[in-house]
Order: sequence, then C-alpha cells, then structure tokens
Amino acid sequence: MSKLQKTNDKFHDECGIFGIYGHNEASNLTYLGLHALQHRGQEGAGICSSDGRQLHIEKSMGLVADIFSEKRLKRLPGAIAIGHNRYSTAGSSSLKNVQPIMVNFSLGSLAIAHNGNLVNALDLKNELESKGAIFQSTSDSEVIIHLIASSRGSLYERLTDAMKAVAGAFSILIMTENELIAIRDAHGFRPLSIGRYDGSYVVASETCAFDLIGATYVRDVEPGEMVIINENGINSLKPLPPSKNAFCIFEFIYFSRPDSNIFGNINVDAIRKELGRQLAREHGVDADMVIPVPDSGVSAALGYAEESGIPFDFGLIRNHYVGRTFIEPRQSIRHFGVKIKLNPVRKLLEGKRVLVIDDSIVRGTTSKKIVKMLREGGGAKEVHLRISSPPTTGPCFYGIDTPTRKELIASTHSIDEIRKYITANTLSYLSLEGLLNVVPDSEKYCKACFDDKYPVLNHQENIEQMDLFNLYL
Repeated sequence: MSKLQKTNDKFHDECGIFGIYGHNEASNLTYLGLHALQHRGQEGAGICSSDGRQLHIEKSMGLVADIFSEKRLKRLPGAIAIGHNRYSTAGSSSLKNVQPIMVNFSLGSLAIAHNGNLVNALDLKNELESKGAIFQSTSDSEVIIHLIASSRGSLYERLTDAMKAVAGAFSILIMTENELIAIRDAHGFRPLSIGRYDGSYVVASETCAFDLIGATYVRDVEPGEMVIINENGINSLKPLPPSKNAFCIFEFIYFSRPDSNIFGNINVDAIRKELGRQLAREHGVDADMVIPVPDSGVSAALGYAEESGIPFDFGLIRNHYVGRTFIEPRQSIRHFGVKIKLNPVRKLLEGKRVLVIDDSIVRGTTSKKIVKMLREGGGAKEVHLRISSPPTTGPCFYGIDTPTRKELIASTHSIDEIRKYITANTLSYLSLEGLLNVVPDSEKYCKACFDDKYPVLNHQENIEQMDLFNLYL
C-alpha cells in the first residue's frame, strides 16, 4: 500500500457483489459485472463458479481487469457464478480476506460474497472460537460461514439462523453446486437488485452492472428477504420480522455510480443534481464559474450551476490512470498526493472567483490542498467551497470505511473553523433538512453519519466499542 492510500482523505466504497444463475458464460459475465462495480472496491476481487458438480474459485489482490485473464476465466466453468470486489471495512487488506469465501461442510460446498459490515462480529467470533471454530481470515464475513456450519437443518434453515444471529448490514450472495441465494438484512442498508439476462437471473449491488451486460432490471431484493434461484425458478422467503428501513443515504451522495438506479430503482444522477440545486438555493455566492471535484462532484455541480445560473466548467482535470501504487519522487513535490490525481486548468481559472462543489469533507486535508492548488497552480482569485451533503460528524459501522469520530473534522470543529483550516473564502454544507427534502421517502434512510441516530447501535457505549472493533480488525 502506498503512502497516498494510507492517508487518502475520502470515504471508501464498501464492496460490490454480482451473481448469475443459468448461463453458460456465467464466469465471463460475472467478470464484466465486477468490472462495472469496480468503484465499490479496488483492493482485490474473486469469482467462484459451479459446473453442477463442484465449485471453482479464482481470486487475487488488485483490479478486476488485472486479475482475470482469459486463461484464468477458463478455469471457472459452469452456469452459476458469484463475484466480489473488495474494499476492506473489516479485516486487513490481504489475499486471505478476498472473497468469495469457499468452504466444504456437511451439506456440500458453499461460497459466499458479502457487502456490508456486521456490528456484532467480534462477539460472535469469540463465541464461535470458544466452541472450537477456527478462523482462516479476519473478515467478518467468515462469521456467517461458521454460523451456517454450526447450525442444523436444511441450508435455508441454517441461513435463517445465521440471519437472526448477526446484526448490522449485509447484502449477501451464496452459491452451492446447484443454486444461487441472495439475502439482504432487515434494514436494507446496502442496495441489491435482481435482473434478467438471456433467460438467466442476475443479482448485483448496482444496476450499472446490468447495463454493461444488457440485463433488464426486475426488482430489488427486499429488506429481510432470502431469494432462492435454482432449477425451479425464483422463490422468496422472509425469515426475518419487518424492521424499519435504513437505506444508506451516502449511496446517493457518493458511493453508487451516477448511472445506477438503487433503493427502488431511483436514479443516482438525478438525486445528485437535485442535491446541487438545493445547495444553490441554500448557499448562493457571487462567483464566475462552478467547477466540480471530479468525479463524484460532477452531478451536484451541474445542478448547482443550473439553479444558480453561474456557468459550469471543468477547472480540475482528473488523471484516471492512477494505479494502486506508485513511486514518489525523492525530491518533495508540493501537494504531490493530490496533484497526481487532479490538475487545475490555469487558463480557465486565472483571476476568477471559483465556486467548487464536492460531495463531502472527511479530515479536511484534501480539501485544503485543493483550495491551495486552485489558488497557486490555477491562479484563482477567490475559492468558495460548497459541499452537497451535511457535515459528517459520526463514523459508519455498516460497511463504509470511515475514520473514527475524533478524526472527522466536522465532529470537532465549527464550519468557520473548517473554512479557516482549508483556507477557502467561504464554506457551506447542504443542510440535513435540504438533503431529506431531496431523497424520496426520507424516513427510510440511515443518516447516522450526520445525526448520530444509529439504527442498530442505540447508545454511546456500543458506538465507542465499534470504534475499538474497527481498530482491532
């Protein structure tokens, strides 16, 4: 891991999962699905397939296109496959934690791919180890495997027992030799959609994966639902009692691709543009141009420009070919970590009052470097920063890699103190009320990172324990 990765001042996408049942090119299509979901995890990827008799698995560290050669995909025969892109929210970044996880147990073979985070994983792990369980990884997803193995009854009964035991966020794909099972936690934290392609069923974290292969969206896996896909078609079980929906509102703000439709087929780009319009209504400023911090700020910046009438342009150009690691120059280059990703267009910015749109501020270090870069490298006369979400004051325990509370600048500093730190002329955030006015059915969303109202953890002691748990893993 490079120095830049360790200090990257951004929230990180949790994980992406893709599965397909009933197609003779299952592994190739899963490869394409993972490619479309690459934004949800860049540390490692894996695919597991079934030929009807046994499971085959290939996984490695790195990006999807670098891992899966044509030769490697040929080692994944069969008409069923699941795949996973990993970003480590629980467990270290190493090959042993790359999913899918494949095991053999009393009912046969099984593979699992998990998007989310289990808030009671440490307690469950300690309990299972006291009964003799041996863990091969530090991923919380392996806890689910051990719960299934230690339970009794049919696979569906064991999965039901596991679903009832775990707490937190889980969108899960499970594959056996002859079926594909999709499960979503009772609150529905993470998106999970079902589609159809060429007579087969597909399941994915986001619909952009359907678009790439030409699949048609059918519906979402409902919160608390277990969808079973096999030779009998598609069947649904609802083993968990109904719970209050807690869809992750940050999927709209940052994580999902703008061309995806999530949480009831709602388009992400349309929501982000409306966030920008709302931000313009709340926090206008005299400026010569609106520019986004690419790529996540583009849609909101377009919405802000449309609402305010201030011209939109790309004043920061992103290098899309930054690899996972690179050699830093021995001679220090000012703001190197940001400059390798972004570069200001001086001819456009020089002498101008620039209004910059970004989706969030985490520690503030990157925002500070961008503001200075726009002034020193771009020649901007004024830099005004607008954020298309409310101040992030609390960490996430449901599958997003966020710093601890004390590392989040908005939890310890006022907006004016943050403005002074990042050296912007003005700084404003979208209000929580404004955010909730934009998203449909706003009562269905988890917004704990903004208001400290955690759907699963309901008192401060547990929240502090989860901070320690994240550090422990």
